[in-house]
Amino acid sequence: MTDVRSVEAAEFRLAMRNLASGVAIVATGTQTTRRGLTVSSVTSLCMDPPCLLVSVNSSSETHAAILANGRFGISLLCSGQEDLALRFAGGAKGIDRFATAPWEQGTLDVPLLEPAIGALECVLHHHQVVGTHGLFIGRIVATRGGNGDPLVNFQGALRALPQA
Repeated sequence: MTDVRSVEAAEFRLAMRNLASGVAIVATGTQTTRRGLTVSSVTSLCMDPPCLLVSVNSSSETHAAILANGRFGISLLCSGQEDLALRFAGGAKGIDRFATAPWEQGTLDVPLLEPAIGALECVLHHHQVVGTHGLFIGRIVATRGGNGDPLVNFQGALRALPQA
């Protein structure tokens, strides 16, 4: 179906604003090589083996770092962490992004946000570039829970989603 035209980027962006998505930080590395960014594109993929999918702009330093390290952590953000989400979305660069919040190194030696409402540690199972983004399939090897109301991205704004 290559003869069917794709929608324009602006039209796609406008349509996707109506899909509420959880907000997370994907991170990898240790000490001064830590890299991370904010994503709203984390998806459960399968249960056997337990895997998730995350999409990362292939021009970002985090994309290259995940490929180099072969592992990454996902920290699920909660309400009250909007400033941190914005910091990792471009408000700071490189290791400086990690300066304003408490981080720990997980089982796989990947950065995990201590006050996250959940965290998952993954080894890289598969990587595929599609257009401007790399799709990372991570096999989940460790998780931890936390407390709080989830932070979501909806209609271009970060919003708290109260617990039921």
